[in-house]
Amino acid sequence: MMLAANASKASAAVDTSGLSLEADSAILMDAETGQVLYQNNADEALPPASMTKMMTEYLVYKAITEGKLSWDQVITVQENAALQIGSRVFLAEGDKHTVEELYKAMAIGSANDATVQLAETVGGSEEAFAKLMNDTAKELGMNDSHFINSTGLDRADMPEKYQPTSIEGETVMSAKDSATLARHIILTYPDFLDIAKIQSFKFRPTDKDPVVNWDWMLESNKNVTNFKKFAYPGVDGLKTGHTSKAGNCFTGTALQNGTRLIAVVMGVPGDTNDGQRFLETAKLFDYGFNNFEKKTLVEAKSTIVDHETLKVKKGAHKSVPVVTATDISALLPKGKTVEVTVNEVTPVADPLPAPIKQGDKVGTATYSYTDPATQEIVNATVDLIASEDVKKAGWFKLLMRAIGDFFSGLFNGIVDLF
Repeated sequence: MMLAANASKASAAVDTSGLSLEADSAILMDAETGQVLYQNNADEALPPASMTKMMTEYLVYKAITEGKLSWDQVITVQENAALQIGSRVFLAEGDKHTVEELYKAMAIGSANDATVQLAETVGGSEEAFAKLMNDTAKELGMNDSHFINSTGLDRADMPEKYQPTSIEGETVMSAKDSATLARHIILTYPDFLDIAKIQSFKFRPTDKDPVVNWDWMLESNKNVTNFKKFAYPGVDGLKTGHTSKAGNCFTGTALQNGTRLIAVVMGVPGDTNDGQRFLETAKLFDYGFNNFEKKTLVEAKSTIVDHETLKVKKGAHKSVPVVTATDISALLPKGKTVEVTVNEVTPVADPLPAPIKQGDKVGTATYSYTDPATQEIVNATVDLIASEDVKKAGWFKLLMRAIGDFFSGLFNGIVDLF
């Protein structure tokens, strides 16, 4: 089942005035469907700082799942990585570390040097990797994003020798694109969250201090003195970001009672160490979990009025009964209901060729409803499946049917003469 909402600014039917967000832009999204529950300035392309690394994390994880890299593969650190500034694990040229070690340093500690080394390993160069990032953004429907590097650093903060020459501008990403990217990571590689939620780890056995997760909202921090005021039930990711241009940014995700939400705040004012971006994110999570509930709008195995069957050719029967393959659900403001209408039923072929087995996909149905939280028209497409077998008809039955159709047509033609 797929959901797609028409783009428009949120006009909330439930009261959002209590949010009072201190952020340049923000969005709250249902991870399962992509449904937007709240948005403010969510389409504006802004500096995302280290939230950029989510795309690097996505592409490196993809390379690992495709067998192009392995977690235990040893990587030799190159010059570009060693020259990185900002958050880092102080890699030196010639150091050797596994992909897993570098990945954890990137995902947990937001290490620029580890990120660059992984990007170069996958792309051949960081600039080539940035082009891959931009191509992938288009594929994922991230229409307000542009990447010049793997880290989110400003161009001026990159090593001069390795600043891109074929990609102009600076890295930008909208809050909506950030949520979209986070959703793709979670749905495609759910095991990623097993890394994202690690509180801390020793990058080198000899390191005095561990790499501490910048995500102070992790539920596991509820008993950590410095972080317990920010810890939030169900939070297990995802990525922070900060530069002087970007301000404080955060893309977080939380799972409660089977519902996973994704929240993004960008341009939160204040000092990085005051944790204000997490308090702003908590407002979004509170709003989502306290005001919405998941409701089934269309049950699985439902029939559709006036479309209970689809035509079949060369079958033992001339039609096959069809039902929805899955349900359609949405997060609705508590106490609200919506009217769902069928826009279109599209068979995979018209008529469908026999034989057909029970459970075969035979078409799709598109429903629509008005989201009471945003007043957007939402289109939901669900597969249709055959609820019975339809065997292929034998030659004699097809012959008798053809003769019957011929005389029926001939009779109707004669009747029309009078």
